[in-house]
Amino acid sequence: MNYNELVEKTIVGHKKLYGCKPSVISYAPGRIEILGNHTDYNLGTTLSAAINMGICFTISKSEKNEINVNALDFKESIIFDPEDSKKINHINWANYIKGVFYYFNKLNVKSGGLNCSFSGSIPMGSGLSSSAALEVAVSFAIQEYCKSSISLKIIAEISQKAEQNFAGCNCGLLDQYSSIYGVNSALIHSDFMTHEIKTVNISKKAIFLMINSNTTHELSESPYNERRKSCYEAVKELDKIFDKKINSLRDVPYKDFKKNQNQLQNLANKRAEHVVGEIERVKLGLNHLKNNRLTDFGSLLFASHESSIENFENSCKELDIIVHCAKKEGALGARLSGGGWGGSVVVLTTVDKVNKLSNKILENCKIKGLNPSISQIIPSAGARILKGYK
Repeated sequence: MNYNELVEKTIVGHKKLYGCKPSVISYAPGRIEILGNHTDYNLGTTLSAAINMGICFTISKSEKNEINVNALDFKESIIFDPEDSKKINHINWANYIKGVFYYFNKLNVKSGGLNCSFSGSIPMGSGLSSSAALEVAVSFAIQEYCKSSISLKIIAEISQKAEQNFAGCNCGLLDQYSSIYGVNSALIHSDFMTHEIKTVNISKKAIFLMINSNTTHELSESPYNERRKSCYEAVKELDKIFDKKINSLRDVPYKDFKKNQNQLQNLANKRAEHVVGEIERVKLGLNHLKNNRLTDFGSLLFASHESSIENFENSCKELDIIVHCAKKEGALGARLSGGGWGGSVVVLTTVDKVNKLSNKILENCKIKGLNPSISQIIPSAGARILKGYK
């Protein structure tokens, strides 16, 4: 489903449900993580892109003092009070939305009664952050409807808090920043210590493929939260080793870490090796892209995936098979994208090889018993309002 089809589907669905056209229409894209795995909550850096798939969210006024939301793709609906902080137990997607409304309400941005609907083109559980796209789309719609002027970074934090405290995933800000700050035909570099966002140009020859393993994951039900805790435990150990204060894994340069890693307990060493190594790979990657060295950049993706297998243990058999097939058939780089334990692989190739490579990867995966789906990722613009409230 392309962008225009998604928007039209959501508008038609809203009108059919509520008998009127929506007053506000918002859209937020998913994201693909290129380099910088599990670095955001460690105050590190990432390279990512908003993608050509997303969530469309529509709202119109209701005479009832409640928020009524219909998920068009799931044919499910919820009604809630935005001042109520209780989680919704029986419908997973509902908590992302309720959390956003709740935190806007806490900032005294109150919409009154609303009828809402949404639809998406991001495969659920694919590791492309449909959850953050939903949170950001809801946030943009509320902001427009209420004519509030909350900054984009606060919107990202509202979305993050909704995911942490309502959906139960102790996520960082990578997904929200990617969805908000995406740029057409470019990557974005996010620094989670300074919160600076920069555009990173990439060769026009470069093509990113997204290969969905069709092994779905729900980060709130995965070892994600445990991995975050283990990173903080590694920080405590490193703080005892170094003379300077270590507040996060970002505070440890890669060379210094390698000199001292044998002093860490095994698990802390492995988890920290992955994150500190990823921050270093992002640094190297920026230099390779600046100098148009796509082959060198791609090698960092392969190294990242190996670290996910060996150190962070957030890959799975299906993702490993896809990366192996991509490497075997001549991809410049490939790695899991996102939290891990299922979802998608990002593959780097070039315009002249994309079709042959895609077919070969699918053939090899099917021989090994997998049935993945593949699509070309187009780095895209970030979240936006399609119809403003008058």
